[in-house]
Amino acid sequence: MKPVTTNRPDLCSVILVSDKKDFTRFVEFPYGHYANDEHWVPPLRMQQRDLLDVNKNPFFEDAEMALFLAEFNGKVAGRIAAIHNKGYNRFNDIEAGFFGFFECIDNQQVADLLLKVASDWLKDRGLNIVYGPFSPNMIAEIGILIEGFEFDPSLMMPYNKTYYDKLISSAGFTKKVDLLAFRITDEVVDMDRIKKADDIVKRRMPELHIRDVNLKNIKDEAVVIRDIFNKAWAKNWGFSPVSENEFDHIVKDLKMIIDTDFAQVAEIDGKPVAFSISLPDMNIAFKKMNGSLFPFGIIKLLYHKNRIKQMRTALMGVLPEWQGRGIDIVLHQRGVINGLKRGFKSSELSWLLETNTSMINVAVRLGAFVEKKYRIYEKQ
Repeated sequence: MKPVTTNRPDLCSVILVSDKKDFTRFVEFPYGHYANDEHWVPPLRMQQRDLLDVNKNPFFEDAEMALFLAEFNGKVAGRIAAIHNKGYNRFNDIEAGFFGFFECIDNQQVADLLLKVASDWLKDRGLNIVYGPFSPNMIAEIGILIEGFEFDPSLMMPYNKTYYDKLISSAGFTKKVDLLAFRITDEVVDMDRIKKADDIVKRRMPELHIRDVNLKNIKDEAVVIRDIFNKAWAKNWGFSPVSENEFDHIVKDLKMIIDTDFAQVAEIDGKPVAFSISLPDMNIAFKKMNGSLFPFGIIKLLYHKNRIKQMRTALMGVLPEWQGRGIDIVLHQRGVINGLKRGFKSSELSWLLETNTSMINVAVRLGAFVEKKYRIYEKQ
């Protein structure tokens, strides 16, 4: 598949990113695209480069990716990645491809061409259905925001222009599934209900013990958490097992911001059966840094870090044989109580598949409400 090009500057053209200059243009496009958007949070440029680098990101040990840039009237007008996740296809016995890192001006011609070029690249590899956006997989940012544009995104959650749903739908993509982000605040949390549910679970399972994640032995803890995560999520749509190298890479990035008040492992008779990791919402600090640690970004990061009063429950898993017994409620209860003691005002529980009724019921019982909604699309 060859990129679509044209010599007419008034028409859209798409090029394959093949050198450092175009790679930089791919990374930099969102910073100008959202320059006047009050809710967009600039990601750290060094983190974005690392995420997209097929030689540094362990995800690409079992995946391929091509990056494309769109130009319109001589300027960069959009970008997209085509991703062949081989591990996903083996695990799910499917021939699917993904698009991700989608950004575009409000122009249907540009969007159509970007999505077509990415789809053609995937088709050339024998894949017969496209899902997206995954940037680049489900443990990174996924989905298009379709509700909740009046709020800033939480840490590691996407944000986009309001017209993206229109562009993608008009290009022939349809809804596959929606993802929900719940918000719980100190004003709405139902502590009496949480306490009663917690007491019931502990009476039924007196052998249940909740401990903090051991940051001094984080390497062994990562093995425990990855094992639970892969087993707990195995039947969820969009899942493929996370490799040891991938998980170690994630832990390395998150280690500096994990707070043991909000990171716990549940054990039954000393055996780990569940975990929950909530993270301080560092987007509050990142929003002040314009994507750079230097020269003053580190100072801003340190200044705002200790002033963050909201968090995000980013990772949770319960072994299948222990699901439905309320262990997740006990884990959430610990985080809520610790958060209130620390003066935290709110937490985002995200994301939950709209089909995950058991976890949605847990969120509702906590007093949480849907604040944002994201969409995954598909096209044959």
